[in-house]
Amino acid sequence: MKSIHIVEDYLPHAWEKAVLACWEEGESFPTQYDKPNDPNSRDVTAMIHVRKPFGEPRIHRAFPGGLDDLEKYRGEVLYGVHDHWINPAAGMWEYTYHERLFDYRIPRGDTVQHIDQIEACVKALRECGHTRRAQAVTWQTWNDLGISDPACLQRLWFRVQDGRLNMVIHMRSNDAFKAAFMNMFAFTELQADVAARVGVGLGEYCHIVDSFHIYGSYFAEFEGFLSTVKGRPMDQKVYTTEFARPYFIDGCDALLAEADMPAEPRKKVVERKKALEG
Repeated sequence: MKSIHIVEDYLPHAWEKAVLACWEEGESFPTQYDKPNDPNSRDVTAMIHVRKPFGEPRIHRAFPGGLDDLEKYRGEVLYGVHDHWINPAAGMWEYTYHERLFDYRIPRGDTVQHIDQIEACVKALRECGHTRRAQAVTWQTWNDLGISDPACLQRLWFRVQDGRLNMVIHMRSNDAFKAAFMNMFAFTELQADVAARVGVGLGEYCHIVDSFHIYGSYFAEFEGFLSTVKGRPMDQKVYTTEFARPYFIDGCDALLAEADMPAEPRKKVVERKKALEG
């Protein structure tokens, strides 16, 4: 088992450095998703500390996905735009992070208790910003050990320091190359939303992962990423959020084109689009 500790000012710089460290220092592990001829993954335990997560530039050009996809994923985490896809009995999603954070469901005999953990954190932070108790969890012990795709995100922890909200997140498992940047971006967007609701400024961000890994099944694809990031200066590998704004609007439009989206998340996407356009 090896670990990496990355400290950088900006989000894309931290992600790139962490992915490269995983590739260069990661140990060889098989995974439960490997096909017979797949190489072992490269795997480390990671702490990625971003000191200025809302400083620009905020986006890495080489993350796998489009800028509109980044906006759609943001909508999933913050607004629950796809919570209505949760239907494991029909072979659909088993949960979403939004559902677990904003509508945590605890069986109580014949009933179910619903808890908005983010609202509870906001209330706790308003009452005492330096509290150590403002956390939201996703893991459901009575359920997640027996499902096919248990939650990777485990916990969010918030604390106000010098009038700014810091956030630490803990993941049990994180695809370093194909998922981690989108995770980090969306989680910091949630951090900003909580800070606004508490009425404080934006602080630092720590992304802690038990298994930060690069799957052997896409090593060939990853070689393209390596040649890109090692062959260009950093200013040619990043985007600002201002550059991404029209693509984020496209992402909102794509979400609004989904006829089955419920009214409440649709309203939030409309508000988000207006803010981006304004």
